[in-house]
Amino acid sequence: MFHKSARFYDLIYGFKDYEKESDQIHALIQQHKRSEGNTLLDVACGTGAHIAFLNQQYVIEGLDLDDEMLNIARERFPNLTFHLADMCDFDLGRQFDIVTCLFSSIGYVGTVPRLNQAVACMEQHLLPGGVLILEPWIKPEFFTPGGVHARFVDEPDLKIARMNDSEVEGSLSILNFHYLVSTPEGVQYFTERHELGLFTHEQYLDAFSAAKLTVIHDWPGLMNRGLYIGLKGD
Repeated sequence: MFHKSARFYDLIYGFKDYEKESDQIHALIQQHKRSEGNTLLDVACGTGAHIAFLNQQYVIEGLDLDDEMLNIARERFPNLTFHLADMCDFDLGRQFDIVTCLFSSIGYVGTVPRLNQAVACMEQHLLPGGVLILEPWIKPEFFTPGGVHARFVDEPDLKIARMNDSEVEGSLSILNFHYLVSTPEGVQYFTERHELGLFTHEQYLDAFSAAKLTVIHDWPGLMNRGLYIGLKGD
């Protein structure tokens, strides 16, 4: 997914306040967690931007399907364990007090069956009394196809322009990213196509219910997309 752009990811998303978001996540964990430990699995962890702050309170492991992103995370946190795996089908052989899946990464599962599989897989990795915190992708009623967006990076030896248009194919939102990257070595152009499932509020609730998790919907969440908080029974 981010094979071409992984090394620029943190610069492009430099507008996000990961420290503030991590403080919010920490507060929700402390409010809802009933298990006694402090182990956390960050699913779809990317480059580990949230881990940088949550690592101060929790013993963390990360998981992602993109090996380029994981390579960056491993370089940043050489003492932590990271797993290359699909969020819909992984088995780490252990359970955690907290599982997180943030920044709308769940959208990449694409379909409702895979959404259900992913939530079930995360639940299986939760200890009794544990908490699953999932940040959804944009709901279908709020996604506007045809919109154009741009992000820019302006550093002395690096200029990036990332622009995209958007469309809908069935229940998928399609983001067509176009990158221009300028360095002293020259200008590079490449594209990426990202497909994310447009899931309804009811479909998220159903996925948590099928996994036998008590679900709380927190609004507005971290960035006006809400959060789903799943509580595992004792």
